[in-house]
Amino acid sequence: MTSKRQGSRFAGPAIVTGAGQGLGRAFAKALAAERVPVAVADLDAGSAERVAAEITTQGGRAIGLGIDVSDQASTESMAAAVREQLGPPAILVNNAAIFSTLAMRAFTEIPLEEWTRVLNVNVTGAFLCARAVIPAMAEQGRGKIVNLSSTTVFLGRPNYLHYVTSKAAVIGMTRALASEVGPLGVTVNAIAPGSTETEVERATITRADRERLAATSALKRVQVPDDLLGALLFFASADSDFVTGQTLIVDGGISFN
Repeated sequence: MTSKRQGSRFAGPAIVTGAGQGLGRAFAKALAAERVPVAVADLDAGSAERVAAEITTQGGRAIGLGIDVSDQASTESMAAAVREQLGPPAILVNNAAIFSTLAMRAFTEIPLEEWTRVLNVNVTGAFLCARAVIPAMAEQGRGKIVNLSSTTVFLGRPNYLHYVTSKAAVIGMTRALASEVGPLGVTVNAIAPGSTETEVERATITRADRERLAATSALKRVQVPDDLLGALLFFASADSDFVTGQTLIVDGGISFN
């Protein structure tokens, strides 16, 4: 792999959750291309291991880990495994979330179990992962946490109340956690992507739907994972050492904040 940046611009090993597919996979590969050792973490251990193998085949360094971000013991085991196999984790990308499998429905029709599961994964999962890795970051006096929110928060998108609520909570968590861990040398920022076309199929949005949405944007094209990599690498690198508690919208100009 080739790198456009110096490896020293990145604090050390990275963990990317939900990296067995979709945006997480793209994020893990982008960090690996910058010579960052990457832990590919996913609920589906097989998918995590396949992405890790893709990275190592291309000359990077990666491990695949099966993890349930909503389970405290699982996140603590993840942090320990990364420390043992790659070194103290210095970058955390909280990407794991429930979305693609959700059906659009009125809030009155969302089962309580589904509501609870979405918040447990999308919000509590980010909290538990951060809590698991921040001690290692504090030891180094440097760390980067990048949370994934969504532009649905700014658009108030209907029929996904649990998802939109969870992603709004991520923004609040980003701000409050940044205040708490700033003295430790840890920055916490968020990226809010628009609807992004990946290899993950979704029954609730077609290519035609994406094209109609893209037509409402300033840039007039469908968003793809590569559109988010610049923001990710900025927040994960020394370039953002004096930026914390911020949420960057990356949606081609569909929403403005």
